Amino acid sequence: MAGTLKNVTDADFEEVVLKSDKPVLVDFWAEWCGPCRQIAPSLEAIAAEHGEKIEIVKLNIDENPGTAAKYGVMSIPTLNVYQGGEVAKTIVGAKPKAALVRDLETFISE
Repeated sequence: MAGTLKNVTDADFEEVVLKSDKPVLVDFWAEWCGPCRQIAPSLEAIAAEHGEKIEIVKLNIDENPGTAAKYGVMSIPTLNVYQGGEVAKTIVGAKPKAALVRDLETFISE
């Protein structure tokens, strides 16, 4: 269930996410997480609609525990938006697409 979103790992997180020129939303998820699967289609739709402004990637916390631990991800889904190498916004829990778009307004409206 990777869909169209790119997967990042502990190994390439810095390169893909922290060094990106545009904001990157990282979806911290796991295979067994129902709400994670629930929001995946919304994230893919947002990526399709706003891909030129924000990059959306997934990080499987079971396979990449280091990054999740580093950023204190305690519950999933957690969506962190990184800008300039820092966490600019954190969204915890499954939300409808409209709510996610509202939360991301500052990153996708420019």
